[in-house]
Amino acid sequence: MKLSSVTHIGIIGLGMIGDSLAVLTTGHGYLTTCLARNADRIPEYEKTYDMYFRQMIDEGLIPEEQLAICRKYRTYTLDIAALKDCEIIFECVTEDLDLKHQIYSDIEANCPNVRAICSVSSSFVPDVLGSKAEKYKDRIIVTHPFNPAHMVPFFELCGGSATGEGVLAFAKALLESLDRKPVILKKPAPGFIGNRLQFALWREALNLVESGICGPEDVDTCLNYSFSPRYTTIGIYEHFDTGGLKLNLSTCNTVFPTLSNIAQAPHAITGRIADGDTGANAASHKGFYDWNGVDMAAYQERVNAPYWRFINWDFPKE
Repeated sequence: MKLSSVTHIGIIGLGMIGDSLAVLTTGHGYLTTCLARNADRIPEYEKTYDMYFRQMIDEGLIPEEQLAICRKYRTYTLDIAALKDCEIIFECVTEDLDLKHQIYSDIEANCPNVRAICSVSSSFVPDVLGSKAEKYKDRIIVTHPFNPAHMVPFFELCGGSATGEGVLAFAKALLESLDRKPVILKKPAPGFIGNRLQFALWREALNLVESGICGPEDVDTCLNYSFSPRYTTIGIYEHFDTGGLKLNLSTCNTVFPTLSNIAQAPHAITGRIADGDTGANAASHKGFYDWNGVDMAAYQERVNAPYWRFINWDFPKE
């Protein structure tokens, strides 16, 4: 259900996350103004916005006319003054701290009604983000999504030492009205929750391959056909509680000493980068896998498949 206290949402910084957030907010009937930094890029942003909705149409989740209705709630601008009435603004610019500081200064000068400035940063904590703010230090928080934000429901929120009372609760309520599943961290940490978990798993996956225990495809097969599907319906704490903590204790003491504890990227990554094999989008189209000749449209369908069930929104009717 829409929040009556939010009449206008701002998005600063378009592209991968910003475009997706615009789909999410307008798809829930919130008036949304998207601040672009380059007029020449706006047609590209509009194309991406339409593509996301057409994917929903193709999946049979919404009727054809829904796209035109949602477009009415979206405006692009080059002028930050157009965000002057926004109660909440999502900052989605690149991980350039100087740029973010300039954005916050511009918001302070132009947006008197803003109650929360929500950075989607995956690396900077709120105290760093707000270190140069003069008026709104208490309103700058992190609301880190996973891409694409309109499909993946999880958001992780954290405040800093200056965060004002009620700011995190306000942002959480807004995200819940957008059918997201937000959590508020008790204190900030680099990588927050999701990336810390994902990269702990990734570190051991790299270790398994570098140690000659198995190949990359074996790790992926294990994930696809063992515990990954389980964790789409229950949590890891639930799982180990029901399995019994005595067994868990024994396994922890046996396995933990053998796990990787490296503190930087291994040769498995740095060596491939040196060779130019930087992943599917590299000139070689190679990373750990050879992506030459792979049907990328079919791959993207597999990426999206687990998330369509979360798009059961109350779309605007007119």
